[in-house]
Amino acid sequence: MESDNDEIRERIIELFKTRLRGLIGAEQVVDLIEFIKAEDKEQIRQKVRTEGNLVAVDLLIAAVVRRPHSPGWFTAFADALRSAGFSQAADYIQLKLPTPEDEAESDCFVQIIELLAGSLNDMNTDEVATHCLSREILTLEDFQRVKTETQNNGPMSGARELLTRIVRSKQGWFYIFVQILRETEHNLLHDLMGWSADPEEANDKESLLKDRRKGDGAASGKSMEAAESCESPELMSITVNEECHKEATELCASNDLPNIPERPQPDGSDLGAAAPSPEKDIVLRDYQMDVARPALEGKNIIICLPTGSGKTRVAVYITKKHLDSRRAAGKSGKVVVLVNKVPLVEQHYSAEFLPFLKKSYKVERVSGDSQLKISFTEIVDKNDIIICTAQILENFLERSEEGEDEGVKLSDLTLIVIDECHHTQKGEVYNLIMMRYLKQKHKNRRLLKEQKEPLPLPQILGLTASPGVDGAKKMEKAVDHILRICANLDASKIMTRSLGEFKKEQRKRIVTVEERKEDPFGDVIKKIMNAIHVHADLSPNCELGSQNYEQWVVQNERKAAKEGDRKVRVCADHLQQYSEGLNLSNTIRMCDALNFLSKFNEEEIKKKTAPDEEHDIQITETERFLFRLFKGNKQTLESLAKNPDYENDSLSKLRTIILHEFSSRTEARGIIFTKTRRSAIALNQWVQENSKFADIGVKPSYVIGGGDQSVVKPMTAAEQREVLKKFATGNVNLLIATTVAEEGLDIPACNFVIRYGLVTNEIAMIQAQGRGRAEDSTYTLVEVKNSGVAEKEFVNEYRCSMMDKAIVKIGALHQGEYDKRITEFQLQAIMEAKVLMTKKKQNSIKNETPANVVLRCRGCNSHVCSGEDIQIIENMHRVNVTSEFMKLFIQRENTSLQERLLDYETNGYIACKSCGERWGSMMMYRGIECPCLHVKNFVVNISGKNISKCTKWSEVPIKFRAFNYIDHASQVAQSSDDDN
Repeated sequence: MESDNDEIRERIIELFKTRLRGLIGAEQVVDLIEFIKAEDKEQIRQKVRTEGNLVAVDLLIAAVVRRPHSPGWFTAFADALRSAGFSQAADYIQLKLPTPEDEAESDCFVQIIELLAGSLNDMNTDEVATHCLSREILTLEDFQRVKTETQNNGPMSGARELLTRIVRSKQGWFYIFVQILRETEHNLLHDLMGWSADPEEANDKESLLKDRRKGDGAASGKSMEAAESCESPELMSITVNEECHKEATELCASNDLPNIPERPQPDGSDLGAAAPSPEKDIVLRDYQMDVARPALEGKNIIICLPTGSGKTRVAVYITKKHLDSRRAAGKSGKVVVLVNKVPLVEQHYSAEFLPFLKKSYKVERVSGDSQLKISFTEIVDKNDIIICTAQILENFLERSEEGEDEGVKLSDLTLIVIDECHHTQKGEVYNLIMMRYLKQKHKNRRLLKEQKEPLPLPQILGLTASPGVDGAKKMEKAVDHILRICANLDASKIMTRSLGEFKKEQRKRIVTVEERKEDPFGDVIKKIMNAIHVHADLSPNCELGSQNYEQWVVQNERKAAKEGDRKVRVCADHLQQYSEGLNLSNTIRMCDALNFLSKFNEEEIKKKTAPDEEHDIQITETERFLFRLFKGNKQTLESLAKNPDYENDSLSKLRTIILHEFSSRTEARGIIFTKTRRSAIALNQWVQENSKFADIGVKPSYVIGGGDQSVVKPMTAAEQREVLKKFATGNVNLLIATTVAEEGLDIPACNFVIRYGLVTNEIAMIQAQGRGRAEDSTYTLVEVKNSGVAEKEFVNEYRCSMMDKAIVKIGALHQGEYDKRITEFQLQAIMEAKVLMTKKKQNSIKNETPANVVLRCRGCNSHVCSGEDIQIIENMHRVNVTSEFMKLFIQRENTSLQERLLDYETNGYIACKSCGERWGSMMMYRGIECPCLHVKNFVVNISGKNISKCTKWSEVPIKFRAFNYIDHASQVAQSSDDDN
């Protein structure tokens, strides 16, 4: 009997399939249906992204009606439709059918919306969406998505998203929408609908119907055309006729299911594909206009506004006005927008500059992640606005200075926008660019005195949420620090304003943790560490696992490597890992800390196993001792890790906070900041494996950095973008991130921020707080053992207060006094740069010849090669392709291989044949395998003196000869011929 009922329900869904396709949003519904398999859900989400909602709905319906059915499947589907806000769709499958007249009228209204979509794009989307939410023709999730789309891609795109969603709303949505247009004073749009603008008359549905049916002279040609289209065959072909209503009603009373005719399918077009509207003016709020005003007059300024207050939008406005004014004066304009992180290039391009400026100007973006095949010089030449990472511009400025054709000059540009400009300090790439600017500025003054033509320089616009105080303890030092940043950017003013009514107040709290009453897991790790101390004859004088202990271990490792003490060096290496494991057990689960230590030991043992088994790799007595030591304690650690009573209190507090945030909010969306990549990945896994989190709708993911300094595999920019996109759309609602997400990345609608055992400086604190942009957001700091975060946070709060006062004090300076101090700092910076350049030249004179350099294995201290054997590829990669060197290493598979968009790639890594210590990677360069050396894996001996702390080749004062590709390729080809 139940199978008969299921067949009836399936036929009902099939009967109304065409109607359902236009009324359902697949992505919102699929997350609410438990009986659909996870892989099917992911496929449906993928279809939404790649082929659109209509195709995804077909897939969703197919998954719903697929047999065998779980108990209650039909009711669950209807409930999911209502919960997602698609009550019309739920009414159809539960046979709560509208009359054919009402249905035809509804179809007419949808067509009117489609026909007038271009005009409706001019609406104030935020205001209209808010009214739609309050009148319940938008769900909260729909509202958030419209808001996110508006923030990311502008009001026009947000309007299209709004229109796409309201047509799926409850019966009567159209009348409510027209009323909202009138209430929000969208009179032109209201009149285009063809109804009276009389408030009393428009309030009544019958009045609206009467106006529409009269078709009086107030109706526009478009309205008349839309009304006529309601009677057209095309429209009638997609409506459910009276006979279908009758058939559906009878299905419940009979198992004699009728033959359902095939219905014509829509063409798959979407409201989102409406014709683009003309470029919309950028409207600034009063506080935004106030800070922009000096820049609109052509002055160099820094804009200092909190995260989420629209600094980038102000920069877009200034950019447009700058180019408009130059065009009006018959001059060309060229704007470069500089960012310090690759993901920000795409973000600023797609979400800000392109949507507002693409109709008037050519906008392009370039980063190390770009796949554009033309040169940067060509891109600058052919576009008006270029968004790029700062290093790219610096590289091409340097080329121009060295006289190369493929270069860019500062004089080619008319405006430079510098995002996160507080990084314009010593050693930062922003400062290298601005130092070129300052030198030319002061050179121009000399040229003017000599009555010579000065070189034109671009206008500078800096953007920051916080310039910081650089650790200042006194107001005077804080003022100096901020003035120095102003000087580096040649800013005539630093502009900041109170946000007033637009400021979002954030609730803040610090959660302290209790000391563990007992920590047997940590005690076993400490026992292992003390056994290693005894074996290596080491005596630490600080707490195990503390920051001082880690520094002590690193110093001993470097000293042992330098002196060739293999026993102490390998012990120090293991102590570093146990110290991190101890800290991990205070931050994440004990089982995660144990997994880390187990993986380390497995990798160390693997190093001692030759891949081809043709020779044995040395295993010293110390290494055997270390392997036995871990193996002997592993079972005890495994047993302790299973006991939840021994977990750290920080994790318990974090669990409570997450549960509270998600259970007390209608739609929670938050970020947890943590210290290391490893802890971010482990916390994400912890959330995924906890059923309590899943029960309240927590959908986690993680974002970590893209650099390769860590042993943890980094994230590519594409992977970062994908996760952030899911977070923005709500597919992920809990983001666990390292500091990579603190600064710059646009993460909207976040209503809680947790910093988990992580505190750095006052700039990072402000950036992290700024991630919470939604109303009623919270900022929570959770203490972790040995982190000292509570004390550091208090210091940062004091520094933030000092910074605000320092900015006010600078603003109060008389312009003459301000200019004088800026000039002093600029001259000081120029002199310091000259001194640094002189030292570099002196160092280059003292450069040792490659023959005086010897590399020794950091693991076993054996001789590896001479500097004469090393060549350099593209002024970056040091390789050794000699036949003698090839005999000294073994090659292993690179398990964390990353795609690289260059003409070389890493195929694996190379390791010492004697001890298994990793030496570097095997590169494939233009079809030739080249062993690439990483200096951190060697002890460098220069003229008889060992240097053990080189982490980068730039620290080795040697100029290696360039790689001769033709010569080596010929040798490889000759060798291949000889083998044949």
